[in-house]
Amino acid sequence: MNILLTILGFALALLAIGLAASALFTLYCARKVESLLPPQGRFVDVPGARLHVREFGQGFGAGRAILLVHGLGGQSSHFSYALAALLARRYRVVAVDRPGSGWSTRASEAGPDLSSQAAALAALIERLALGRPLVVGHSLGGAVALALALGHPAKVAGLALLAPLTHMRTDVPAVFKGLTIASPLLRKLVAWTLLVPRSIQSGRQTLEQVFGPEPVPRDFGTRGGGLLSLRPAAFLAASDDLQALPARLPAQQERYQELGIPVAVLYGKDDRILDWRANGRALADKVPGARLELVAGGHMLPVTQPEVCAAFIEGVAQAAGLDQGPAASAAGAR
Repeated sequence: MNILLTILGFALALLAIGLAASALFTLYCARKVESLLPPQGRFVDVPGARLHVREFGQGFGAGRAILLVHGLGGQSSHFSYALAALLARRYRVVAVDRPGSGWSTRASEAGPDLSSQAAALAALIERLALGRPLVVGHSLGGAVALALALGHPAKVAGLALLAPLTHMRTDVPAVFKGLTIASPLLRKLVAWTLLVPRSIQSGRQTLEQVFGPEPVPRDFGTRGGGLLSLRPAAFLAASDDLQALPARLPAQQERYQELGIPVAVLYGKDDRILDWRANGRALADKVPGARLELVAGGHMLPVTQPEVCAAFIEGVAQAAGLDQGPAASAAGAR
């Protein structure tokens, strides 16, 4: 009996040492990533969140504003990779890290559900005096953009949705299964011990699934902000976002026929994350006058096909009545 207790104690000690070492390694990697990819914009406080925003084309006024909303586990660098600069030739462009994502933070009392995130973006539109911007949503950002248009219709001129999540699905893409851990304590344990080693081991395969069939850009980790996903906070926020969907999305998808603004959807026909029929066609069938456009490509169109996305967004902006005047000399990026 004493031998068994000794062995058990030794095993527990080894486990504790291993967990502590993993936590220290995770902390080291997170700090290295943060030093390599510091905030590039400014912070705006809104109820329930402190939002990191990057602004482009600042010489344009509120009548030509576009708000870019990223997807699950992402951040504004998905847009600043190339798309934001293309749009900034004609518009004032604001790329935001959603609450809890990227460099934005979410207050402990604020919910991760679609309505709460939409409320934060509505407050941001007010704080930045964007008027009624065209809202561009990618992936989960599409669901948030739709929540914003339904909950705050006076603040949205139109929606340009890129590979959006629009309807609740019964399963979760394999690459996001790790985000479905129900226990908050276990999620934190995984985030601070297994996340980095697991990402190092399978990160390439995960990105190939998310981007496929298009290739993953060599500089996505830095220029596209992909390395920021190695931080525990990013994992925990993405997990919260994903697990909050059932609270709002099923009811939201029953209201799409209420949208009275221009709505258009761009989807890659070979998207491996979201099905264009279940999300793109299903939405277009419900929204009066909505348009669905299909292109050859995968899920990460804002990164892989920025020119195509820019042309698509500009077309929706025209339909939404955004001013198409000449470029202002003060247009630029920060």
